[in-house]
Amino acid sequence: MDHIYSDRNEYFNRDRGGPCAFCEALSKPDNFNNLIVHRGEYNFVILNLYPYTSGHIMVVPYEHTNRFEGLTSEQLSEMMFLIQKGIRVLIRLYCPQGFNVGLNLGDAGGAGIKEHLHWHIIPRWVGDANFITVIGRTRVLPESLEKSYDKILEAWKQDY
Repeated sequence: MDHIYSDRNEYFNRDRGGPCAFCEALSKPDNFNNLIVHRGEYNFVILNLYPYTSGHIMVVPYEHTNRFEGLTSEQLSEMMFLIQKGIRVLIRLYCPQGFNVGLNLGDAGGAGIKEHLHWHIIPRWVGDANFITVIGRTRVLPESLEKSYDKILEAWKQDY
């Protein structure tokens, strides 16, 4: 039987007045403990600690901001490049049938970490939301977060 993984209660019950999770990750060395797979000039790529599916990554600006309209053209250009590369890497690793790519801004927009904007790149498959997710509020992931990190990190380095 595959491992059932994803207890988001820790995430939902976290101290919202505490340090920014993204800024905190940036202060740590790159390895599984911070989940960062790439540092660009203006943005970085990080795995979601509580993924919706295996391969769920995010593109985040170094700048601690929730003001999308305030980003520079250089920041925005690199964001799009990293999203494009992320999709390429995830296609090669997971063969998804589609993607959700999105940016949630503010409480009303559904942002989980509203103070530091971030793009989600989520690989999707037909039928990947099943009764366990809907009724049991549990996600079933086919691999551990650590295995996803190792695979994505290696594939990111190989994709030019």
